Amino acid sequence: MDAERAIVELAVLIYPGAQLAAVHGLTDLFAVANRIAAEHQSAQLPQLRISHWQVDGEQVPERVYDSHPVLDSPLVAVLIPPSIAGFSEGQAPQALIRWLRQQHANGAILGGICVGSILLAESGLLDGRSATTHWTSAQTFAERYPAIRLKADTPIVDDGDLITTAGLMAWSELGLRLVDRLLGPSIATSTARFLVVEHSDSASECGSNFSPILSHGDASILKVQHWLQGTGATDVSLTAMAERAGLEERTFLRRFRAATGLKPTEYCQHLRVGKAREMLEFTNGTIDHIAWTVGYQDPGAFRAIFKKVTGLAPSDYRARFGVSPTAASAR
Repeated sequence: MDAERAIVELAVLIYPGAQLAAVHGLTDLFAVANRIAAEHQSAQLPQLRISHWQVDGEQVPERVYDSHPVLDSPLVAVLIPPSIAGFSEGQAPQALIRWLRQQHANGAILGGICVGSILLAESGLLDGRSATTHWTSAQTFAERYPAIRLKADTPIVDDGDLITTAGLMAWSELGLRLVDRLLGPSIATSTARFLVVEHSDSASECGSNFSPILSHGDASILKVQHWLQGTGATDVSLTAMAERAGLEERTFLRRFRAATGLKPTEYCQHLRVGKAREMLEFTNGTIDHIAWTVGYQDPGAFRAIFKKVTGLAPSDYRARFGVSPTAASAR
């Protein structure tokens, strides 16, 4: 059965001072997810290939461990573990920074755990984007990277192609997010249950948070996807997206759907709802304000689309998954 399943590679970075508990913990988490997925005996579920990439001075990271050695293919994700000793701004090797940018340009999801988010910040990829980091680094992070919208009070910021977490032990939640994306919420929930770790119920009960397909290999469409993630897909048009891709509109529509599985309008709706879910879970803003923030001038239209995607009205979603139940009454 394994021979029939697609294989997707998840890379874990090992740099000087990296928390090895996170490196090996992520390796074990993905192995458990693989075993649970295999029990479903579905050729449609991919097999997770876990690799470790060693950072050595100014050399390009090199694969030093591979759970499923096969022909090379683009990395689906690169995970940057935390460092107990800390990681100082400006210390990142330039070869590593260039490598991270290249992997992102190739369609890889980049995930920074705790101070691992500093490496993403150093790469410039987080400029204009939202991120979080460990509370001890928040002030210096905000001062050094003013172009990044820091959400220090948010435990995890899932911005589609870039994910950052705030806690040293948040590697488990990041790992489960990727299992959720690649194998589905039921596999992620079962993995969390087996490991006896917490995992957000919102994914299993309301479907996965938006998981854009980034490893399709169409550079023009990927460029538009990164742009949409950065802008939140607010105030965008088909013409603007086609121009960003450098394609004629009809060609853009065909290639976008072939690459992502969605029409551009559907893609933008899912992206906006994903950002709204995060705001409903972690902020106390009114639903009308959230609707406006994610790009809807008509709160009624926002409520209808949100319910279509998640199966719940925004107020019900917040009542069930929000950190502040009292905010559920805000409409």
